[in-house]
Amino acid sequence: MAALPGALKEEEAIKEKDELREAQVEVARERQLRSIELKMPSASCNILLDDIEDIVSQEDSKPQDRHFARKHIVPKVRKRNTQKHLQEERPPSDSTIPGIQKIWIRTWGCSHNNSDGEYMAGQLAAYGYKITENASDADLWLLNSCTVKNPAEDHFRNSIKKAQEENKKIVLAGCVPQAQPRQDYLKGLSVVGVQQIDRVVEVVEETMKGHSVRLLGQKKGNGKRLGGARLDLPKIRKNPLIEIISINTGCLNSCTYCKTKHARGSLASYPVDELVDRARQSFQEGVCEIWLTSEDTGAYGRDIGTSLPTLLWQLVEVIPEGAMLRLGMTNPPYILEHLEEMAKILSHPRVYAFLHVPVQSASDAVLADMRREYCVADFRRVVDFLREKVPGITVATDIICGFPGETDQDFQETVKLVEEYKFPSLFINQFYPRPGTPAAKMEQVPAQVKKQRTKDLSRVFHSYSPYADKIGERQQVLVTEESFDSKFYVAHNRFYEQEFRNRLGRHLHCLPHASAAAREDLAPNRRLLPKDCVLRVSAGLALFALLFAFLVKVYN
Repeated sequence: MAALPGALKEEEAIKEKDELREAQVEVARERQLRSIELKMPSASCNILLDDIEDIVSQEDSKPQDRHFARKHIVPKVRKRNTQKHLQEERPPSDSTIPGIQKIWIRTWGCSHNNSDGEYMAGQLAAYGYKITENASDADLWLLNSCTVKNPAEDHFRNSIKKAQEENKKIVLAGCVPQAQPRQDYLKGLSVVGVQQIDRVVEVVEETMKGHSVRLLGQKKGNGKRLGGARLDLPKIRKNPLIEIISINTGCLNSCTYCKTKHARGSLASYPVDELVDRARQSFQEGVCEIWLTSEDTGAYGRDIGTSLPTLLWQLVEVIPEGAMLRLGMTNPPYILEHLEEMAKILSHPRVYAFLHVPVQSASDAVLADMRREYCVADFRRVVDFLREKVPGITVATDIICGFPGETDQDFQETVKLVEEYKFPSLFINQFYPRPGTPAAKMEQVPAQVKKQRTKDLSRVFHSYSPYADKIGERQQVLVTEESFDSKFYVAHNRFYEQEFRNRLGRHLHCLPHASAAAREDLAPNRRLLPKDCVLRVSAGLALFALLFAFLVKVYN
Protein backbone atom coordinates (compact mmCIF):
# COMPACT_ATOMS: atom_id res chain seq x y z
CA MET A 1 0.00 0.00 0.00
CA ALA A 2 1.57 3.34 -1.06
CA ALA A 3 2.07 6.08 1.52
CA LEU A 4 0.39 9.46 1.21
CA PRO A 5 2.59 12.44 0.18
CA GLY A 6 1.55 14.47 3.29
CA ALA A 7 2.50 11.70 5.70
CA LEU A 8 5.96 11.33 4.15
CA LYS A 9 6.71 14.99 4.57
CA GLU A 10 5.69 14.84 8.25
CA GLU A 11 8.03 11.89 8.95
CA GLU A 12 10.93 13.64 7.23
CA ALA A 13 10.34 16.74 9.34
CA ILE A 14 10.37 14.69 12.58
CA LYS A 15 13.58 12.94 11.54
CA GLU A 16 15.28 16.25 10.79
CA LYS A 17 14.26 17.60 14.23
CA ASP A 18 15.70 14.52 15.91
CA GLU A 19 18.98 14.83 14.05
CA LEU A 20 19.18 18.54 14.90
CA ARG A 21 18.52 17.81 18.60
CA GLU A 22 21.26 15.15 18.67
CA ALA A 23 23.68 17.56 16.97
CA GLN A 24 22.89 20.22 19.57
CA VAL A 25 23.42 17.78 22.42
CA GLU A 26 26.77 16.72 20.97
CA VAL A 27 27.89 20.33 20.59
CA ALA A 28 26.88 21.07 24.18
CA ARG A 29 28.80 18.03 25.44
CA GLU A 30 31.94 19.11 23.58
CA ARG A 31 31.65 22.62 25.03
CA GLN A 32 31.26 21.19 28.51
CA LEU A 33 34.30 18.96 28.14
CA ARG A 34 36.36 21.83 26.80
CA SER A 35 35.30 24.02 29.71
CA ILE A 36 36.46 21.36 32.19
CA GLU A 37 39.80 21.01 30.39
CA LEU A 38 40.33 24.76 30.51
CA LYS A 39 39.56 25.02 34.23
CA MET A 40 41.63 21.93 35.25
CA PRO A 41 44.73 21.73 33.04
CA SER A 42 46.98 18.71 33.46
CA ALA A 43 50.37 17.61 32.28
CA SER A 44 48.74 15.81 29.39
CA CYS A 45 46.68 18.84 28.29
CA ASN A 46 47.24 19.79 24.65
CA ILE A 47 45.60 23.22 24.97
CA LEU A 48 47.99 26.18 25.22
CA LEU A 49 46.95 29.06 27.44
CA ASP A 50 48.04 32.59 26.67
CA ASP A 51 47.80 33.68 30.32
CA ILE A 52 47.35 32.03 33.71
CA GLU A 53 44.25 34.12 34.26
CA ASP A 54 42.50 32.26 31.40
CA ILE A 55 41.81 29.38 33.79
CA VAL A 56 39.67 31.65 35.99
CA SER A 57 36.02 31.46 35.14
CA GLN A 58 33.53 34.27 35.19
CA GLU A 59 32.03 33.06 38.43
CA ASP A 60 35.36 33.14 40.36
CA SER A 61 36.05 36.13 42.61
CA LYS A 62 38.66 38.58 41.41
CA PRO A 63 41.81 39.28 43.54
CA GLN A 64 40.60 42.77 44.37
CA ASP A 65 37.31 41.29 45.57
CA ARG A 66 39.14 38.90 47.91
CA HIS A 67 41.32 41.76 49.26
CA PHE A 68 38.22 43.86 49.91
CA ALA A 69 36.44 41.01 51.68
CA ARG A 70 39.47 40.52 54.03
CA LYS A 71 38.62 43.81 55.79
CA HIS A 72 35.32 42.36 56.94
CA ILE A 73 36.81 39.21 58.51
CA VAL A 74 36.81 39.25 62.34
CA PRO A 75 39.36 36.80 63.85
CA LYS A 76 37.99 34.48 66.54
CA VAL A 77 40.25 34.28 69.61
CA ARG A 78 40.38 30.90 71.37
CA LYS A 79 40.41 31.34 75.15
CA ARG A 80 43.14 29.41 76.97
CA ASN A 81 42.37 27.60 80.22
CA THR A 82 45.43 28.77 82.17
CA GLN A 83 44.54 26.87 85.35
CA LYS A 84 44.10 23.62 83.47
CA HIS A 85 47.39 24.18 81.66
CA LEU A 86 49.24 24.70 84.92
CA GLN A 87 47.73 21.59 86.44
CA GLU A 88 48.85 19.50 83.49
CA GLU A 89 52.47 20.67 83.89
CA ARG A 90 52.64 19.55 87.52
CA PRO A 91 52.90 15.81 88.22
CA PRO A 92 50.08 14.46 90.37
CA SER A 93 50.86 13.74 94.00
CA ASP A 94 50.78 9.99 93.38
CA SER A 95 53.00 10.23 90.30
CA THR A 96 55.45 7.41 89.68
CA ILE A 97 57.85 9.58 87.73
CA PRO A 98 61.22 8.57 89.22
CA GLY A 99 63.39 11.06 91.04
CA ILE A 100 60.77 13.53 92.30
CA GLN A 101 59.69 11.94 95.60
CA LYS A 102 60.85 12.67 99.15
CA ILE A 103 62.75 9.98 101.05
CA TRP A 104 63.36 9.64 104.78
CA ILE A 105 66.35 7.50 105.83
CA ARG A 106 66.74 5.92 109.28
CA THR A 107 69.92 4.03 110.23
CA TRP A 108 70.63 1.88 113.28
CA GLY A 109 73.87 0.30 114.44
CA CYS A 110 77.59 0.60 113.84
CA SER A 111 79.68 3.10 111.90
CA HIS A 112 79.86 0.66 108.97
CA ASN A 113 76.07 0.76 108.73
CA ASN A 114 76.11 4.55 109.01
CA SER A 115 78.56 4.74 106.12
CA ASP A 116 76.24 2.56 104.01
CA GLY A 117 73.36 4.90 104.85
CA GLU A 118 75.39 7.93 103.75
CA TYR A 119 76.24 6.25 100.45
CA MET A 120 72.59 5.41 99.77
CA ALA A 121 71.50 8.97 100.58
CA GLY A 122 74.13 10.36 98.22
CA GLN A 123 73.04 8.20 95.30
CA LEU A 124 69.35 8.96 95.77
CA ALA A 125 70.02 12.71 95.99
CA ALA A 126 72.23 12.59 92.90
CA TYR A 127 69.38 10.94 90.99
CA GLY A 128 66.97 13.71 91.96
CA TYR A 129 65.18 12.41 95.05
CA LYS A 130 64.88 14.80 97.98
CA ILE A 131 66.28 13.50 101.27
CA THR A 132 64.08 14.83 104.06
CA GLU A 133 64.43 14.91 107.83
CA ASN A 134 60.64 14.89 108.23
CA ALA A 135 59.38 11.29 108.25
CA SER A 136 55.70 12.23 107.92
CA ASP A 137 56.44 14.37 104.85
CA ALA A 138 58.27 11.58 103.02
CA ASP A 139 56.83 9.41 100.24
CA LEU A 140 59.17 6.51 101.02
CA TRP A 141 61.00 5.30 104.13
CA LEU A 142 64.43 3.70 103.72
CA LEU A 143 65.10 1.73 106.92
CA ASN A 144 68.73 0.65 107.39
CA SER A 145 68.77 -1.98 110.13
CA CYS A 146 71.15 -3.53 112.70
CA THR A 147 71.00 -7.16 113.81
CA VAL A 148 73.49 -7.12 116.72
CA LYS A 149 70.87 -7.11 119.49
CA ASN A 150 67.14 -7.57 119.97
CA PRO A 151 66.32 -3.93 120.88
CA ALA A 152 67.76 -2.65 117.60
CA GLU A 153 65.66 -5.10 115.59
CA ASP A 154 62.58 -4.25 117.69
CA HIS A 155 62.97 -0.58 116.74
CA PHE A 156 63.36 -1.62 113.11
CA ARG A 157 60.21 -3.78 113.22
CA ASN A 158 58.20 -1.02 114.88
CA SER A 159 59.29 1.47 112.22
CA ILE A 160 58.08 -0.87 109.48
CA LYS A 161 54.71 -1.17 111.19
CA LYS A 162 54.41 2.60 111.55
CA ALA A 163 55.30 3.14 107.90
CA GLN A 164 52.62 0.67 106.85
CA GLU A 165 50.05 2.40 109.04
CA GLU A 166 50.88 5.72 107.37
CA ASN A 167 50.74 4.15 103.87
CA LYS A 168 54.38 4.92 103.13
CA LYS A 169 56.41 3.10 100.51
CA ILE A 170 59.14 1.05 102.24
CA VAL A 171 62.64 -0.10 101.28
CA LEU A 172 64.65 -2.15 103.78
CA ALA A 173 68.43 -2.31 104.08
CA GLY A 174 71.10 -3.40 106.54
CA CYS A 175 71.88 -6.63 108.32
CA VAL A 176 68.40 -7.77 109.46
CA PRO A 177 66.85 -8.49 106.02
CA GLN A 178 70.22 -9.66 104.68
CA ALA A 179 70.56 -12.27 107.44
CA GLN A 180 66.90 -13.38 107.58
CA PRO A 181 65.01 -12.20 104.48
CA ARG A 182 62.17 -14.72 104.99
CA GLN A 183 60.88 -13.35 108.29
CA ASP A 184 57.12 -12.85 108.27
CA TYR A 185 57.19 -9.11 108.92
CA LEU A 186 59.50 -8.60 105.90
CA LYS A 187 57.22 -10.34 103.38
CA GLY A 188 56.29 -8.31 100.33
CA LEU A 189 58.77 -5.52 101.10
CA SER A 190 61.65 -4.36 98.92
CA VAL A 191 65.19 -5.06 100.16
CA VAL A 192 68.60 -3.77 99.11
CA GLY A 193 71.38 -6.01 100.42
CA VAL A 194 74.49 -4.86 102.28
CA GLN A 195 76.65 -5.45 99.19
CA GLN A 196 74.10 -4.00 96.77
CA ILE A 197 73.83 -0.44 98.10
CA ASP A 198 75.08 0.88 94.75
CA ARG A 199 71.71 -0.24 93.28
CA VAL A 200 69.50 1.51 95.82
CA VAL A 201 68.13 3.87 93.15
CA GLU A 202 66.79 0.90 91.15
CA VAL A 203 65.10 -0.57 94.21
CA VAL A 204 63.52 2.74 95.22
CA GLU A 205 62.35 3.45 91.68
CA GLU A 206 60.61 0.09 91.35
CA THR A 207 59.14 0.37 94.85
CA MET A 208 57.59 3.74 93.97
CA LYS A 209 55.90 2.00 91.04
CA GLY A 210 54.32 -0.49 93.42
CA HIS A 211 56.72 -3.37 92.81
CA SER A 212 58.61 -5.45 95.38
CA VAL A 213 62.33 -5.86 94.61
CA ARG A 214 65.00 -7.80 96.50
CA LEU A 215 68.72 -7.58 95.75
CA LEU A 216 70.68 -9.73 98.20
CA GLY A 217 73.58 -11.03 96.10
CA GLN A 218 77.31 -10.76 96.79
CA LYS A 219 79.81 -8.65 94.86
CA LYS A 220 82.44 -10.76 93.09
CA GLY A 221 85.43 -10.04 90.89
CA ASN A 222 87.76 -12.54 89.25
CA GLY A 223 85.98 -15.29 91.15
CA LYS A 224 86.61 -13.68 94.56
CA ARG A 225 84.19 -11.97 96.90
CA LEU A 226 84.65 -8.20 96.98
CA GLY A 227 84.45 -5.82 99.91
CA GLY A 228 81.21 -4.34 98.63
CA ALA A 229 80.04 -1.46 96.47
CA ARG A 230 82.48 1.02 94.94
CA LEU A 231 84.04 3.53 97.31
CA ASP A 232 83.74 6.48 94.91
CA LEU A 233 79.93 6.59 94.97
CA PRO A 234 78.12 9.86 95.84
CA LYS A 235 77.73 10.37 99.57
CA ILE A 236 75.86 12.66 101.95
CA ARG A 237 77.75 12.71 105.24
CA LYS A 238 75.79 13.23 108.45
CA ASN A 239 78.83 15.13 109.65
CA PRO A 240 80.50 16.91 106.71
CA LEU A 241 83.81 16.93 108.61
CA ILE A 242 83.98 13.15 109.18
CA GLU A 243 84.42 10.49 106.51
CA ILE A 244 83.66 6.87 107.47
CA ILE A 245 85.55 4.37 105.29
CA SER A 246 84.78 0.66 105.54
CA ILE A 247 88.09 -1.06 104.75
CA ASN A 248 86.58 -4.55 104.61
CA THR A 249 83.36 -6.40 105.23
CA GLY A 250 82.80 -9.58 107.20
CA CYS A 251 85.32 -11.30 109.43
CA LEU A 252 87.28 -14.51 109.99
CA ASN A 253 85.61 -15.45 113.28
CA SER A 254 82.59 -17.64 114.00
CA CYS A 255 81.41 -16.29 117.34
CA THR A 256 78.48 -18.28 118.67
CA TYR A 257 76.45 -15.17 119.64
CA CYS A 258 77.02 -13.10 116.49
CA LYS A 259 74.24 -12.54 113.98
CA THR A 260 76.22 -10.01 111.94
CA LYS A 261 78.32 -12.79 110.40
CA HIS A 262 75.11 -14.14 108.81
CA ALA A 263 74.65 -10.80 107.06
CA ARG A 264 78.18 -9.58 106.30
CA GLY A 265 79.74 -12.99 105.67
CA SER A 266 83.43 -13.87 105.61
CA LEU A 267 86.28 -11.41 105.24
CA ALA A 268 86.47 -9.42 102.00
CA SER A 269 88.90 -6.48 101.86
CA TYR A 270 89.12 -3.46 99.58
CA PRO A 271 92.46 -2.93 97.77
CA VAL A 272 94.89 -0.52 99.43
CA ASP A 273 94.98 1.90 96.46
CA GLU A 274 91.18 2.26 96.41
CA LEU A 275 91.12 3.09 100.12
CA VAL A 276 93.92 5.63 99.78
CA ASP A 277 92.13 7.27 96.82
CA ARG A 278 88.94 7.50 98.85
CA ALA A 279 90.76 9.12 101.76
CA ARG A 280 92.50 11.61 99.46
CA GLN A 281 89.17 12.50 97.81
CA SER A 282 87.53 12.99 101.22
CA PHE A 283 90.20 15.43 102.37
CA GLN A 284 89.79 17.38 99.13
CA GLU A 285 86.08 17.66 99.93
CA GLY A 286 86.79 19.34 103.27
CA VAL A 287 86.87 16.38 105.64
CA CYS A 288 89.23 16.76 108.62
CA GLU A 289 88.76 13.37 110.30
CA ILE A 290 88.59 9.83 108.91
CA TRP A 291 87.19 6.79 110.69
CA LEU A 292 88.31 3.38 109.48
CA THR A 293 85.61 0.82 110.17
CA SER A 294 84.66 -2.81 109.57
CA GLU A 295 83.52 -5.85 111.50
CA ASP A 296 87.19 -6.44 112.38
CA THR A 297 89.81 -3.97 111.15
CA GLY A 298 92.66 -6.13 112.50
CA ALA A 299 91.87 -8.86 109.98
CA TYR A 300 92.13 -6.45 107.04
CA GLY A 301 94.08 -7.69 104.02
CA ARG A 302 94.45 -11.34 104.98
CA ASP A 303 92.29 -12.33 102.00
CA ILE A 304 94.22 -10.20 99.46
CA GLY A 305 97.80 -10.66 100.64
CA THR A 306 98.33 -7.47 102.61
CA SER A 307 97.92 -6.24 106.20
CA LEU A 308 96.48 -3.45 108.32
CA PRO A 309 99.86 -1.76 109.03
CA THR A 310 100.59 -1.67 105.28
CA LEU A 311 97.32 0.17 104.67
CA LEU A 312 97.80 2.55 107.61
CA TRP A 313 101.31 3.65 106.58
CA GLN A 314 100.03 4.56 103.10
CA LEU A 315 97.01 6.40 104.52
CA VAL A 316 99.19 8.45 106.85
CA GLU A 317 101.01 9.87 103.82
CA VAL A 318 97.83 11.52 102.46
CA ILE A 319 96.55 12.95 105.76
CA PRO A 320 97.01 16.75 105.61
CA GLU A 321 98.29 18.80 108.50
CA GLY A 322 95.54 19.40 111.06
CA ALA A 323 93.50 16.32 110.08
CA MET A 324 93.28 13.06 112.03
CA LEU A 325 92.71 9.34 111.51
CA ARG A 326 90.78 7.11 113.91
CA LEU A 327 91.13 3.33 113.79
CA GLY A 328 88.07 1.16 114.35
CA MET A 329 87.46 -2.02 116.32
CA THR A 330 89.93 -4.91 116.14
CA ASN A 331 89.76 -8.29 117.84
CA PRO A 332 92.81 -9.46 119.88
CA PRO A 333 93.92 -12.41 117.68
CA TYR A 334 94.68 -10.28 114.61
CA ILE A 335 96.36 -7.37 116.35
CA LEU A 336 98.80 -9.53 118.32
CA GLU A 337 101.12 -10.17 115.36
CA HIS A 338 101.26 -6.44 114.47
CA LEU A 339 101.79 -4.95 117.94
CA GLU A 340 105.16 -3.33 117.17
CA GLU A 341 103.94 -1.68 113.97
CA MET A 342 100.61 -0.68 115.50
CA ALA A 343 102.37 1.04 118.39
CA LYS A 344 104.40 3.11 115.92
CA ILE A 345 101.32 4.04 113.89
CA LEU A 346 99.28 4.98 116.97
CA SER A 347 102.15 7.27 118.00
CA HIS A 348 101.93 9.22 114.73
CA PRO A 349 100.85 12.86 115.30
CA ARG A 350 97.99 12.56 112.77
CA VAL A 351 96.60 9.29 114.16
CA TYR A 352 94.50 9.19 117.35
CA ALA A 353 96.15 7.19 120.14
CA PHE A 354 92.94 5.23 120.50
CA LEU A 355 92.05 1.58 119.93
CA HIS A 356 88.86 -0.40 120.49
CA VAL A 357 89.68 -4.00 121.49
CA PRO A 358 86.68 -6.04 122.74
CA VAL A 359 87.41 -8.58 125.50
CA GLN A 360 83.75 -9.66 126.07
CA SER A 361 84.65 -11.70 129.17
CA ALA A 362 87.61 -12.26 131.51
CA SER A 363 86.77 -15.98 131.83
CA ASP A 364 88.60 -18.33 129.46
CA ALA A 365 85.75 -20.82 129.81
CA VAL A 366 83.21 -18.26 128.62
CA LEU A 367 85.53 -17.13 125.80
CA ALA A 368 85.78 -20.74 124.65
CA ASP A 369 81.97 -21.04 124.57
CA MET A 370 81.89 -17.83 122.57
CA ARG A 371 84.55 -19.19 120.16
CA ARG A 372 86.52 -15.97 120.47
CA GLU A 373 89.84 -17.67 119.50
CA TYR A 374 91.89 -15.97 122.22
CA CYS A 375 92.31 -16.12 125.99
CA VAL A 376 92.37 -13.39 128.61
CA ALA A 377 96.19 -13.48 128.64
CA ASP A 378 96.20 -12.46 124.95
CA PHE A 379 94.01 -9.47 125.69
CA ARG A 380 96.19 -8.42 128.61
CA ARG A 381 99.29 -8.62 126.43
CA VAL A 382 97.73 -6.27 123.84
CA VAL A 383 96.68 -3.68 126.41
CA ASP A 384 99.91 -3.82 128.42
CA PHE A 385 102.11 -3.49 125.33
CA LEU A 386 100.19 -0.54 123.88
CA ARG A 387 100.03 1.30 127.20
CA GLU A 388 103.80 0.92 127.54
CA LYS A 389 104.71 1.93 123.98
CA VAL A 390 102.03 4.61 123.49
CA PRO A 391 101.79 6.56 126.77
CA GLY A 392 98.32 7.91 127.44
CA ILE A 393 96.64 5.71 124.83
CA THR A 394 92.88 5.18 125.24
CA VAL A 395 91.90 1.51 125.03
CA ALA A 396 88.15 0.92 124.77
CA THR A 397 86.63 -2.52 125.31
CA ASP A 398 83.31 -4.42 125.31
CA ILE A 399 81.87 -6.83 127.86
CA ILE A 400 78.85 -9.14 127.58
CA CYS A 401 77.02 -9.85 130.84
CA GLY A 402 75.05 -13.07 131.25
CA PHE A 403 76.36 -15.15 128.35
CA PRO A 404 74.94 -18.72 128.48
CA GLY A 405 76.88 -20.78 131.00
CA GLU A 406 78.49 -17.78 132.73
CA THR A 407 78.82 -18.53 136.44
CA ASP A 408 79.18 -16.09 139.31
CA GLN A 409 82.91 -16.92 139.40
CA ASP A 410 83.22 -16.16 135.67
CA PHE A 411 81.53 -12.80 136.19
CA GLN A 412 83.76 -11.91 139.17
CA GLU A 413 86.84 -12.46 137.01
CA THR A 414 85.45 -9.90 134.57
CA VAL A 415 84.80 -7.44 137.42
CA LYS A 416 88.42 -7.82 138.60
CA LEU A 417 89.72 -7.11 135.08
CA VAL A 418 87.75 -3.85 134.92
CA GLU A 419 88.91 -2.81 138.40
CA GLU A 420 92.52 -3.51 137.46
CA TYR A 421 92.68 -1.71 134.11
CA LYS A 422 90.08 1.00 134.79
CA PHE A 423 89.10 1.27 131.13
CA PRO A 424 88.12 4.89 130.36
CA SER A 425 85.68 3.67 127.70
CA LEU A 426 83.64 0.57 128.47
CA PHE A 427 80.61 -0.77 126.59
CA ILE A 428 78.57 -3.08 128.80
CA ASN A 429 76.01 -5.22 126.98
CA GLN A 430 73.42 -7.52 128.44
CA PHE A 431 73.36 -10.76 126.45
CA TYR A 432 70.50 -11.17 123.97
CA PRO A 433 70.11 -14.53 122.19
CA ARG A 434 69.86 -13.87 118.45
CA PRO A 435 67.75 -16.28 116.36
CA GLY A 436 69.76 -18.74 114.32
CA THR A 437 72.94 -18.47 116.39
CA PRO A 438 74.46 -21.38 118.38
CA ALA A 439 74.31 -19.33 121.60
CA ALA A 440 70.53 -19.06 121.28
CA LYS A 441 70.30 -22.84 121.70
CA MET A 442 72.46 -22.94 124.84
CA GLU A 443 71.09 -22.98 128.36
CA GLN A 444 70.32 -19.35 129.18
CA VAL A 445 71.21 -17.36 132.28
CA PRO A 446 68.02 -16.11 134.01
CA ALA A 447 66.97 -12.64 132.83
CA GLN A 448 67.06 -11.21 136.35
CA VAL A 449 70.63 -12.42 136.85
CA LYS A 450 71.74 -10.84 133.57
CA LYS A 451 70.21 -7.50 134.54
CA GLN A 452 71.80 -7.56 137.96
CA ARG A 453 75.27 -8.35 136.59
CA THR A 454 74.91 -5.49 134.10
CA LYS A 455 74.06 -3.08 136.93
CA ASP A 456 76.91 -4.36 139.12
CA LEU A 457 79.51 -3.90 136.40
CA SER A 458 78.16 -0.44 135.57
CA ARG A 459 78.54 0.49 139.24
CA VAL A 460 82.19 -0.60 139.15
CA PHE A 461 82.78 1.44 136.00
CA HIS A 462 81.39 4.61 137.57
CA SER A 463 83.41 4.10 140.75
CA TYR A 464 86.69 5.33 139.28
CA SER A 465 87.77 8.57 137.55
CA PRO A 466 90.21 7.87 134.71
CA TYR A 467 90.62 11.57 133.88
CA ALA A 468 91.15 12.99 137.36
CA ASP A 469 94.88 13.51 136.73
CA LYS A 470 94.18 15.57 133.60
CA ILE A 471 92.05 18.28 135.16
CA GLY A 472 93.55 21.70 134.48
CA GLU A 473 95.71 20.59 131.54
CA ARG A 474 95.79 22.56 128.28
CA GLN A 475 95.62 20.30 125.25
CA GLN A 476 95.38 20.72 121.50
CA VAL A 477 92.01 19.51 120.18
CA LEU A 478 90.24 19.03 116.87
CA VAL A 479 86.67 20.36 116.64
CA THR A 480 84.46 18.08 114.53
CA GLU A 481 80.85 18.58 115.63
CA GLU A 482 78.28 20.50 117.65
CA SER A 483 76.48 19.47 120.81
CA PHE A 484 72.84 18.45 120.50
CA ASP A 485 71.65 21.81 121.82
CA SER A 486 73.97 23.66 119.38
CA LYS A 487 75.43 25.73 122.24
CA PHE A 488 78.87 24.12 122.22
CA TYR A 489 81.37 22.58 119.86
CA VAL A 490 82.64 19.05 120.47
CA ALA A 491 86.38 18.46 120.28
CA HIS A 492 88.82 15.57 120.79
CA ASN A 493 92.37 15.60 121.96
CA ARG A 494 95.06 13.33 120.59
CA PHE A 495 93.83 10.41 122.74
CA TYR A 496 90.27 10.84 121.46
CA GLU A 497 89.16 12.16 124.84
CA GLN A 498 86.39 14.73 125.23
CA GLU A 499 85.09 16.91 128.05
CA PHE A 500 82.24 19.38 128.67
CA ARG A 501 82.93 23.08 129.03
CA ASN A 502 79.90 25.30 129.64
CA ARG A 503 79.68 29.02 128.88
CA LEU A 504 80.62 29.87 132.46
CA GLY A 505 83.98 28.17 131.95
CA ARG A 506 83.26 25.30 134.33
CA HIS A 507 84.55 21.89 133.36
CA LEU A 508 81.94 19.14 133.52
CA HIS A 509 83.82 15.86 133.17
CA CYS A 510 81.53 13.14 131.92
CA LEU A 511 82.33 9.48 131.59
CA PRO A 512 80.72 7.60 128.69
CA HIS A 513 77.48 5.80 129.37
CA ALA A 514 78.12 2.17 130.19
CA SER A 515 75.23 0.77 128.20
CA ALA A 516 75.18 -0.77 124.76
CA ALA A 517 73.61 2.38 123.37
CA ALA A 518 77.00 4.01 123.68
CA ARG A 519 78.44 1.71 121.03
CA GLU A 520 77.60 4.19 118.31
CA ASP A 521 79.69 6.89 119.99
CA LEU A 522 83.21 5.76 120.88
CA ALA A 523 83.93 9.02 122.68
CA PRO A 524 85.26 8.29 126.19
CA ASN A 525 84.89 11.87 127.34
CA ARG A 526 83.66 15.18 125.95
CA ARG A 527 85.41 18.51 125.54
CA LEU A 528 82.86 21.15 124.52
CA LEU A 529 84.05 24.64 123.70
CA PRO A 530 81.92 27.81 123.47
CA LYS A 531 81.23 28.84 119.87
CA ASP A 532 82.66 32.35 120.22
CA CYS A 533 85.98 30.91 121.37
CA VAL A 534 86.16 28.50 118.44
CA LEU A 535 85.17 31.21 115.95
CA ARG A 536 88.06 33.40 117.15
CA VAL A 537 90.47 30.51 116.81
CA SER A 538 89.11 29.67 113.33
CA ALA A 539 89.47 33.29 112.18
CA GLY A 540 93.07 33.38 113.40
CA LEU A 541 93.91 30.16 111.58
CA ALA A 542 92.33 31.47 108.38
CA LEU A 543 94.39 34.69 108.51
CA PHE A 544 97.54 32.68 109.18
CA ALA A 545 96.80 30.45 106.17
CA LEU A 546 96.32 33.48 103.90
CA LEU A 547 99.58 35.04 105.12
CA PHE A 548 101.45 31.80 104.58
CA ALA A 549 100.07 31.44 101.03
CA PHE A 550 101.08 35.05 100.26
CA LEU A 551 104.64 34.51 101.47
CA VAL A 552 104.98 31.31 99.45
CA LYS A 553 103.80 33.14 96.32
CA VAL A 554 106.22 36.04 96.89
CA TYR A 555 109.29 33.89 97.44
CA ASN A 556 108.46 31.60 94.52
